[in-house]
Amino acid sequence: CIYPMYDYAHPISDYLEGITHSICTLEFEDHRPLYDWFLESLKLECRPKQIEFARLNINYTVMSKRKLLRLVKEGYVSGWDDPRMPTISGLRRRGYTPEAIQNFCDRIGVAKNNSVVDISLLEHCIREDLNKKALRAMAVLRPLKVIIDNYPEDKVEWFDAENNPEDPSAGTRKLPFTKVLYIEQDDFLEDPPKKFFRLAPGREVRLKYAYFIKCHNIVKDEGTGEIVEIHCTYDPESGGGSSPDGRKVRGTLHWVSAKYAVDAEVRLYDSLFSVPNPDDEKEGKDFLDYYNPNSLEVLTSCKLEPELAHVKPGDRYQFLRIGYFTADSVDTKENSPVFNRTVSLKDTWAKIIKKS
Repeated sequence: CIYPMYDYAHPISDYLEGITHSICTLEFEDHRPLYDWFLESLKLECRPKQIEFARLNINYTVMSKRKLLRLVKEGYVSGWDDPRMPTISGLRRRGYTPEAIQNFCDRIGVAKNNSVVDISLLEHCIREDLNKKALRAMAVLRPLKVIIDNYPEDKVEWFDAENNPEDPSAGTRKLPFTKVLYIEQDDFLEDPPKKFFRLAPGREVRLKYAYFIKCHNIVKDEGTGEIVEIHCTYDPESGGGSSPDGRKVRGTLHWVSAKYAVDAEVRLYDSLFSVPNPDDEKEGKDFLDYYNPNSLEVLTSCKLEPELAHVKPGDRYQFLRIGYFTADSVDTKENSPVFNRTVSLKDTWAKIIKKS
């Protein structure tokens, strides 16, 4: 029987279990003399060694098991595998790969001083990995209907699209093009500023892999004034996204055929806390006071290309111009996909590296 005192039990249990090196966080550094003294006093051979290191801290989250347990028990997250949680199961469900996590660990190394690692480094590692591996797909998260008035009603064209420009062996897929399409609401402005190069009245843009289109009319909801439809014309000579006359367009948009679109739920995750260091509980603050109520946004009317109707849980994609997404391991069903945003396309860490 081991006497129930931690400083006594720790070295003896390590010895009995054949531990050669006991790796502890920095708060155990003051306990090491006692750890060594017990082993020496008991005259044990092949004694284990205690080594201390700084625990991993990442900004905008907490790593303490006690605090993570409170998040779960008090209903701030759905469980230990909630994609916002800094747990292995949470990261896996969000779409982080083992290679990205290992790369992150290699980059930060093992430190002897407490510090806080910027979350953007972890995001940079997963972007770097998924850029090579993830298949590309068209997805419209906040759809706006586009009607191409001069396109035949029942005509369907199938355009070739790259599965991954970083990996030619990934091949291509077919995208259906029809009279009625969806684009992102953010890709249209009725009264655009100077440097807005997307769709607007009288302006021409390229639909990726398909045609040039030009907006000539909009339809608004009479009650709210919200734009519900855009009417455009297309240039039949611009198939594949280029024009024989060589004219240039500044904007290229992603799109989905309304006829072939797959309905999906998409979950957009953000930082779990609204401040960089939620562990800083000065002035009587509790870490939960910094909880970010906008850390999850659920979109239920998203439109995906038909290829994504049969995704399997854990499948990863880059939604063009939006970010990297993973089919949820719990809620994704056949013909009813649910996607979690792993990370956006914007890479702030790359900018930090460039500046430094």
